[in-house]
Amino acid sequence: MYTVMPSPIGDLRIVERDGAITAIEFSPFRDHDGRPRGDRDDTHPVLREAMRQLRAYFDRDLKEFDLPLQPAGSEFQKSVWAQLLAIGYGETASYGQIAKRLGKTNAASRAVGLANGSNPIPIVIPCHRVIGADGTLTGYAGGIERKQALLELEQDALF
Repeated sequence: MYTVMPSPIGDLRIVERDGAITAIEFSPFRDHDGRPRGDRDDTHPVLREAMRQLRAYFDRDLKEFDLPLQPAGSEFQKSVWAQLLAIGYGETASYGQIAKRLGKTNAASRAVGLANGSNPIPIVIPCHRVIGADGTLTGYAGGIERKQALLELEQDALF
């Protein structure tokens, strides 16, 4: 099941399966990519809670999400996404730092970047907090503008 909510960075489609969030998608939505979504249900409890928490995040009232998550991916991708969850609100980490936290060399930065870009639950699994080694904003599946907006939102909330 899924629902759609407006946000400061455009409409978000939130997808639930078996009681857990499996995806958050940025508009424009890609409906024919083979991902299972089911029917729209704006009243499903998990989807309603996800919307509530996302609204609180965008209102700068929530710094840490507490939602059941079930991202689909390889074991390596899931290990990267677990590291993303450890990056605190308003903080950033480089691809190389994530690789090192996984016990890999800096050469694994590219693989970390690919896993980061495959994150199916952006914002909640904060892939926007990963930046280049030189501090630059690098690619983001939702677009660099959205990445910058999310980072600015968190920085503004800290001060």
